[in-house]
Amino acid sequence: MRPLRIGVQLPEVERDVRWPEYAAMARAAEEVGFDSIWVGDHLLYRGDGRPERAPWDAWTLLAGLAGVTQRVTLGPLVACTAFHRPGVLARTAAAVDELSGGRLVVALGAGWNEAEFRAFGIPFDHRVARFAEAFEIVRRLLAGERVTFAGAYETVADAVLLPAPARRPPLIVGATGPRMLAATLPHVDAWNIWYEWYGNTPEGLAAANRTVDEAARRAGRDPAAIARSACALVVLDRAAGERPVTEAVPPLEGSPDRIAADLRDLAEAGADEAILVVSPITERSIRLLGNTLAALDRS
Repeated sequence: MRPLRIGVQLPEVERDVRWPEYAAMARAAEEVGFDSIWVGDHLLYRGDGRPERAPWDAWTLLAGLAGVTQRVTLGPLVACTAFHRPGVLARTAAAVDELSGGRLVVALGAGWNEAEFRAFGIPFDHRVARFAEAFEIVRRLLAGERVTFAGAYETVADAVLLPAPARRPPLIVGATGPRMLAATLPHVDAWNIWYEWYGNTPEGLAAANRTVDEAARRAGRDPAAIARSACALVVLDRAAGERPVTEAVPPLEGSPDRIAADLRDLAEAGADEAILVVSPITERSIRLLGNTLAALDRS
């Protein structure tokens, strides 16, 4: 089996979570052996029949997590380029990478939740075209370039990141659409897929990976040069109800050895990293999943 990195997504809108709990969960994740910690990037959920809710600002939260951890990789899952002007987004990412001692992964996407775009006055039209322009500016600035760019939606004139970043953080795209893949696969280090998009099964992930392989070849990249990151729904307590469980998207659940076996199946299907989306997502759950990490180490 290929080596499999394991990450965990911290709470987004499952419930209201305050900073001391985030910090405790992050320390626990590092202690039990997780490789990475991720936070969602959203402004507002509304209009879905449930109460209005939103997570804390992703970039501020990542900066805080950088200060209470030492080893784990940190990243947004995934950062919406529409929420910030691209030059400002690149500056923010560079600062968080500096604060973390070079542990940031910059995962980017175009966003999908129209309600939050409308609420905060962010254009929702031409999302892929807007993303492509923003992505070019962000990646070039993070690579240390001095950037002048005039597009249909984004413009920068002789922009540069100062102080100069110590490195170019790894880039991940979270998308499955052909236009998004065409814009990003020539440049990114990795590709991420949400668990609902592939059905949370090895067969679904293998099929999605084949699509990325084909898109990489069309983009002139060796598919093997693009790491594969898959979110995976893990349910430790169905009664908690923090994440819906459906037959269409069966969760990973059961004993630590059973969950470890399912993660090995995802690795066989092409995953280099599995980011666990856990229900319920608590410090106790994170510590319990340390047993799964130990089971993987024994394999």
